[in-house]
Amino acid sequence: MLSDSCTLAGGGAADTARMQPPHPDIRRLGTTRDQLGESPCWDAEAQALCWIDALVGTVHRLVPATGMLASHALPAPLGAIAPAQGDAVVVALRHGFGRYDFGTRQMTMLGDIGLSDVDVRLNDGKCDAAGNFVAGTMHMNRPEGASVRGGLYRLRPEGRVEQLADDIGFANGPCFSPDGRTLYVADSLARVIWAYDYDPQGPLANKRCFVETHGFDSGPDGATVDAEGFVWSVLVRAAQLARFSPDGMLERCVPLPLTYPTSLCFGGPGYAQLYVTSISRSARLEGPLPQDGGLFVVDGLPAVGLPTRRFGG
Repeated sequence: MLSDSCTLAGGGAADTARMQPPHPDIRRLGTTRDQLGESPCWDAEAQALCWIDALVGTVHRLVPATGMLASHALPAPLGAIAPAQGDAVVVALRHGFGRYDFGTRQMTMLGDIGLSDVDVRLNDGKCDAAGNFVAGTMHMNRPEGASVRGGLYRLRPEGRVEQLADDIGFANGPCFSPDGRTLYVADSLARVIWAYDYDPQGPLANKRCFVETHGFDSGPDGATVDAEGFVWSVLVRAAQLARFSPDGMLERCVPLPLTYPTSLCFGGPGYAQLYVTSISRSARLEGPLPQDGGLFVVDGLPAVGLPTRRFGG
């Protein structure tokens, strides 16, 4: 477990710093400027990157090879998306889930979490290897010491929704180890990333602290796992990406040329690129830089990503 700053110094961290490329190539893609860019995901079949502007309710779809961009208006706010079967994405809406078809521009509702609380809405989500969509909620305006409403949910392809956890107040960055047997989930306000033993057909087990981020002066936001099993987490208030080994040790940090990054995913040829979304103006944060709210791509990293898992519906 780790609670540290993003400065790589001393012992093994210094050795790691000498081995890593000194300056990954980071550049902005296009001119989109989201209020709250989130949930980037790579669709290998379409060779396209999808992401959302959560507060506006927009789903963007970019083909990097051609620069072709299409934007789709959905009911706001959005929590997350992931590729689904066919030319579609599964969508976490305020209190439920839908399947949005890019070709027909139609939304089909799939299921809900059984809440209508104005202070609770679905937030980040990812698919597991079995084609389920796992997404968590954010409980806003929660008094200190009050019980969490909402939690972590799993949507099955046939539309059944089950609650996996009820103690995560601000869920972000769900992602899975390469073998699919470990689920990582951040509670951003608590500044911790939890790890669980994961079975796509059963309950969560063996909850444990993977990383604490108090020392970074930032909560963990979006996350992904690379092909070596290392967890990449966005440190939203530190404007950096952190890479943690499977045992929770900091391997490196990558500073970003923007104020508030939010989420990330691997994509592109061979999943060798890392795409990063950001904030220009959310409910809590406002970025003063002209590039804030933009989409960025990072090249020259030490590992590639895993193929994107698709929703089975």
